[in-house]
Amino acid sequence: MAEKPKETKPGFQNPVAGFGVTFKAMFKKRLTEQYPEQQKTTAPRFHGRHQLNRHPDGLEKCVGCELCAWACPADAIYVEGADNTDEERYSPGERYGRVYQINYARCILCGLCIEACPTRALTMTNEFELADSSRANLIYTKEQLLAGLEEGMVDSPHAIYPGMDEQDYYRGLVTEAAPGTEPQVALSKGEVPQEGASTFGEDEPASKKVIG
Repeated sequence: MAEKPKETKPGFQNPVAGFGVTFKAMFKKRLTEQYPEQQKTTAPRFHGRHQLNRHPDGLEKCVGCELCAWACPADAIYVEGADNTDEERYSPGERYGRVYQINYARCILCGLCIEACPTRALTMTNEFELADSSRANLIYTKEQLLAGLEEGMVDSPHAIYPGMDEQDYYRGLVTEAAPGTEPQVALSKGEVPQEGASTFGEDEPASKKVIG
């Protein structure tokens, strides 16, 4: 048995029903956001620009495992790992992220990368102003993503906390840099070890010397 066709409204009622939404919106209060003069407060778990975190003593949490790059659905993350040495140590483990780049022209800010990170080295901030006039400027490097130094931290590379190992760092037993901790020479970045006192005086830094 064929179904009975549904009754439709008369033709003159269709335009009135279509403008119903418009008429309702005419009497609502208009919302105007004064951006960028007044920036809207984002949610606490907002997915914004990424950040590479540090341990409380200043060593980096990233171990160069590349799991974040594998998890990225937009192929926006590029990581190169390298081995730590006693003379140049960036993280408590065996390896660290020597090269870390995020292409924000590709990134969709989905957060899958931070879920894949095993050391909580990568998190997302509330910063959302990422627009730029150049594609090259949208590729953020490790230096741009690495968190700044806080009180009690020493910039990497530097030696591991005496008497501690990698597991102690992730247990939270290291709360600040050991007394007397000094940055090591970053040979991988092209830094040159300082020599003895210069001819300009005992207090003259080696960077002021004339090599000839």
